[in-house]
Amino acid sequence: MSLAMLPCRRDSLVFLAAALALATARADEGNPRIDYRGFFKGVADVEALRDGRRIDEDEFIALAAQPETIVLDARSREKFNLLHVRGARHLSFPDITADELSKVIPTKDTRVLIYCNNNFVNEERAFASKAAPAALNVHTFNVLHAYGYTNIYELKPLLDVRTTKIPFAGSAADARGKVARR
Repeated sequence: MSLAMLPCRRDSLVFLAAALALATARADEGNPRIDYRGFFKGVADVEALRDGRRIDEDEFIALAAQPETIVLDARSREKFNLLHVRGARHLSFPDITADELSKVIPTKDTRVLIYCNNNFVNEERAFASKAAPAALNVHTFNVLHAYGYTNIYELKPLLDVRTTKIPFAGSAADARGKVARR
């Protein structure tokens, strides 16, 4: 019988897969700065938290308007400059370190909103679609959590840049926060 045929809940299968991977993973020998098991544990730890922290468009807009909230964009500088959520702070994912995060996010309990390429359609230059398991939101949420940030929220829906109520800034946006016509 295959795993798919087992009368288990999805969460049980996820836990089983995580436990199996942890049991078979080798320790990262020779480099204490790489910890695959720690990464895998972090992913398992953050799953339930993340499920409860994915928010809709209206809640994202309301929280983003609060002065104590940081909207974080972890895409490349080039994509950020082209188009980003108005008011977002930029820190490219490859540049994330404890020091760089502390420059962008005042405290570990500051509310942080994240979004990524896979939240928006109809602007491929700025929001090129990634494979769903490689979506930047997934990685960014996990990495922020690994660095001890505890108040992370993620934009949940897939939105059309032409119709979303979320205002944009950047060279591809007009003064109203809408995507400029090409």
